Amino acid sequence: MSKPSDSAVAAPAYPATLLPSGLRALVRESGIALALLLLVAVFSMLSPLFLTADNVSNIFTQIAINICLAVGMTFVVLIGGIDLSVGSLTALCAVVAGTVLKLDSLSVGMAIALAVAASIAVGAVCGLINGCVVSRWGVPSFIVTLGMLYVARGAALQWTDARSIYEFPDLFNEFGTATVAGMPALFLVALALVGLAWLVLTRTVFGRIIYAIGNNEEAVRLAGHDVFRYKILAFTICGAAVGIAAVLYMTRLTVASPILGVGFELNAIAAVVIGGTSLAGGRGSIIGTLLGGCIIGVLANGLVLIEVGDFVRQMITGVVIILAVILDTYRLRKTTRS
Repeated sequence: MSKPSDSAVAAPAYPATLLPSGLRALVRESGIALALLLLVAVFSMLSPLFLTADNVSNIFTQIAINICLAVGMTFVVLIGGIDLSVGSLTALCAVVAGTVLKLDSLSVGMAIALAVAASIAVGAVCGLINGCVVSRWGVPSFIVTLGMLYVARGAALQWTDARSIYEFPDLFNEFGTATVAGMPALFLVALALVGLAWLVLTRTVFGRIIYAIGNNEEAVRLAGHDVFRYKILAFTICGAAVGIAAVLYMTRLTVASPILGVGFELNAIAAVVIGGTSLAGGRGSIIGTLLGGCIIGVLANGLVLIEVGDFVRQMITGVVIILAVILDTYRLRKTTRS
């Protein structure tokens, strides 16, 4: 029997409805974009500082790290998984990269290059371990990555003896405040990662199978594809994205701390969910994730400017996440109704 072609299992990113798939995607993402524009309009009226050039640049800088984490998280969520370890893993990647940056035997350029490579490699290896355990033994990703959360945090604390690493080369630190054509360099790196992920998910067989696994893993397996390998790659990509985010965080704060990244996993998941990616897998987009990350960033910044207390800000963010899931569920039911 001949092996079915890849297109035979290339499940659509969105469920079958009365609308063409491209139009459905446009409607979904335009709705998220409208919500973002509404937030911007509200905060610009409530605070005269919101739309100033300095504050807009600050928002872009703040959301860059979360967007990188959310991009990697999107791959995992699309296959029906979750990664709770990205916050602790950010700390582990950072302290490893910080250690490399402090090596006196290396030139500044070589130290920076090796530090970036080490951060991405550590993240990718931890993601690979997560993927192997989830795929090989069928352990729920929630449990596996919860375990990795503790392992990575403990490893970061052990590596540094619970001390922060600082005094990095000026060339490295300056990247955190650099701008290109008025845009923060950190945000441009995040946009580049979004663009790369978009190409992978929408223009490659790998991307189509990632969606297909989230829709019907057994069908993909019966079609002759190695689901084990694809799921491992999804977690590995997530880990590599964490490595990139860790480097960006270090350039921004000029420090590598073993206690950084607490709660980062929640912000990343929030960006993915608000962006319209289904936690059940198989449905969503990387552009939605970008918009979701922007909504989280704008909401956090705007609430600070209008002097909302920290506890209330957390409550509001939680309500927004819940509403995003409810609205997405309602929209799915309406669009699939015959």
